[in-house]
Amino acid sequence: MGVKSFFHEIKTKVSPSRLFKALITESHELCPKFMSQFIKSIETIEGHGVTPGCVMQTNFHDGAPSKYVKYRIDAVDTENYLCKYTLIEGDALGDKFEKACYDIKFEGSDDGGCTIKVTTDYHTKGDSELNDDEIKKDKDEITGLYKACEDYLTANPSVCA
Repeated sequence: MGVKSFFHEIKTKVSPSRLFKALITESHELCPKFMSQFIKSIETIEGHGVTPGCVMQTNFHDGAPSKYVKYRIDAVDTENYLCKYTLIEGDALGDKFEKACYDIKFEGSDDGGCTIKVTTDYHTKGDSELNDDEIKKDKDEITGLYKACEDYLTANPSVCA
């Protein structure tokens, strides 16, 4: 097993508190709204709420690249807008990955917006290696999710206010 890490930043016009609520603590309600073309539902499988140790499952619509993914919340810091979680199951892992660990930090910017800092650690199975196209695809999917959330919150200023 090997580990391959990557880091990227996404700048948004929305405050860290609103993005954190929308993407972390209230994601089960909001992500299916602003990503309705892909996400059917998000449900808690184990535990209660978005708390360390709980397991959540995102279910995708028919025709999406994946049917579902399960992830475990490892840490949530609502004061510092930090979340760590591990993708533990789902066809998105394929035959190549054992798991993927995400560390997400929402930091305020001088313009009232936010910089989202994402570190991802892919744990591969056996001799499998992660190529640049796979990393780019994951970065693009993460960026697409965050930009869709930004657009939704900008269009709905009372949501997560």
